[in-house]
Amino acid sequence: MTDIVKPSTLPGFMELLPREQILFNEMLDTIKRNYEKYGFLPLDTPVIEKSEVLLAKGGGETEKQIYRFQKGDTDMSLRFDLTVPLARYTVEHFNDLSFPFKRYQIGKVYRGEKAQKGRFREFYQCDIDTIGNEKLSILNDAEFPVVIYHTFKELGFDEFVVKLNNRKILNGFYKELAIEDTVSVLRTVDKLDKIGIDKVKAELLAVGVSEENADKILNFITIEGTNKEIIKQLENLGIENESFKEGVSELTTVIDCIGGYGVPETNYRVDLKVARGLDYYTGTVYETELVNYPEIGSVCSGGRYENLASYYTDKKLPGVGISIGLSRLFYQLNQANIIEAKRESLTDVMVIPMDEYEMDSIKLAAKLQEAGIATTVYTEKAKLGKKFKYADALNIPYTIVVGENEVQTGKYAIKDMAKQEQESLTIEQIIEKLK
Repeated sequence: MTDIVKPSTLPGFMELLPREQILFNEMLDTIKRNYEKYGFLPLDTPVIEKSEVLLAKGGGETEKQIYRFQKGDTDMSLRFDLTVPLARYTVEHFNDLSFPFKRYQIGKVYRGEKAQKGRFREFYQCDIDTIGNEKLSILNDAEFPVVIYHTFKELGFDEFVVKLNNRKILNGFYKELAIEDTVSVLRTVDKLDKIGIDKVKAELLAVGVSEENADKILNFITIEGTNKEIIKQLENLGIENESFKEGVSELTTVIDCIGGYGVPETNYRVDLKVARGLDYYTGTVYETELVNYPEIGSVCSGGRYENLASYYTDKKLPGVGISIGLSRLFYQLNQANIIEAKRESLTDVMVIPMDEYEMDSIKLAAKLQEAGIATTVYTEKAKLGKKFKYADALNIPYTIVVGENEVQTGKYAIKDMAKQEQESLTIEQIIEKLK
């Protein structure tokens, strides 16, 4: 006797029931539709890349988390994000692309990190980036919060905010204070909302920041007001550092342009605590937060980077982009009961054949399908009551029974399963009713 293997899924790999998958796909389609609405072109790169390409940057946590394997003489790895493949793609197809190159990619990525709630080893990323050739206008940075705004509005959220900052402002400010270990300071400042101002100050002092500078930092990151009021306060600080002044100018432009796109100011805000990827982003940075669910954290983030593909080419390819981690977002929204999977099926109508009328049922279904109506035929032998129960279990809105009377008269009993009402209609009338 063959041993039976107990089926199970690897930790960190998400698998959904059909009703959840329908909801997941609807969210994915909404994101894709909004990305395309703003002129981003679709891109699909291989899940497997050469290890030397993926690891060109080398070392660190990335190399520890990568899924790497050998096949013959080829050293290969599963992609851990969509940005490195974008860099490789842009350089490899450079002469075939038009710049600025606006692309979106939605696909699975893989990271061998510790599996825990809301953290996955296989997950969907939904990325958009605009890549320039040698230069890229700051006006591009304003488009991304607009895309985020319309995407999350269509996903059904009203109260969310895109928080913006500029790394040049932060770099210039800390240089003005002659602080060398800016990375430690930025990481400490990032904890403000979690641990409070007193503990942040204590940690700043612990990493060697003077009390005077700690107070200046805390005053700086807690500047409040409208977006324009915050910009004005930054200008009034009197900081002469060129990076700081350039960052303020860029942030002013971005803020003005987002307003020009018609995004309500309640949905975007300057937040001087936002830093993002400390060794990657060089200008504008974004984080998106659901106002009523701050515990979920950032649901969409990104920013401006100086050079996308420095490990593959001497060409300077500046860019700006954002990413939605859809698997993690879906999981957290589902766990918090913010979204609800309601649809059990994508079928509009189920055709139920009586004995010996299977072929007539198939022909009817074919006509409905040709008219664009999602239709299925119940093919199993069972009592009529069981067939209706099946339609109910899948929340199929309508059923049509096909028997001798229907075939002879050309009129079919179509039943509204929710109202438990039925009427006799011709095929043409059914199509008109369901379209």
